Amino acid sequence: MAANILPGSSLVITRLAQLVILLTGAIVAQVVAAAQPADDGIVKVKSAYSVEESVQRIKADIAQKGIVFFMAVDQARLAADAGTKLRPSTLLVFGNPALGTQFITSKPESGLDWPVRLLVYQDEAGNVWATYTDFAWIARRHAITDREAQFAMASKVIASITSSVAAR
Repeated sequence: MAANILPGSSLVITRLAQLVILLTGAIVAQVVAAAQPADDGIVKVKSAYSVEESVQRIKADIAQKGIVFFMAVDQARLAADAGTKLRPSTLLVFGNPALGTQFITSKPESGLDWPVRLLVYQDEAGNVWATYTDFAWIARRHAITDREAQFAMASKVIASITSSVAAR
């Protein structure tokens, strides 16, 4: 029969477990709050990586999920070619036609928001962000009410993609 090494150790372990659960909940709440859309529908996820590495990680995650990658637009290079200085900024365009076209069949104008566009850029403070338009906001913008499950799926997918670079 095993005896407690320290008197009251089970109480200490219980308290530590409660503390870990509280801290974990606080961290998750902070990450979720950071990825909430603003009133303009823009969702910003802070990246733990440079723009270049963030783009590579996101592209790899898109490929792993079997999502079609259409293009990457290096906006900083385009700006430099036009004689304008711009911090690193790359627009990624990708999507799942089987899912994305569901929105367009409901409301053709929603094609303005499809395929998905995700902007990875460096701000003036040197922070890198993965930014996209919130899918619930897109649904409201186009008054699409008959594709709730599809919008929920799109929201889960983009959250999963941006989690590949999210700062913890």
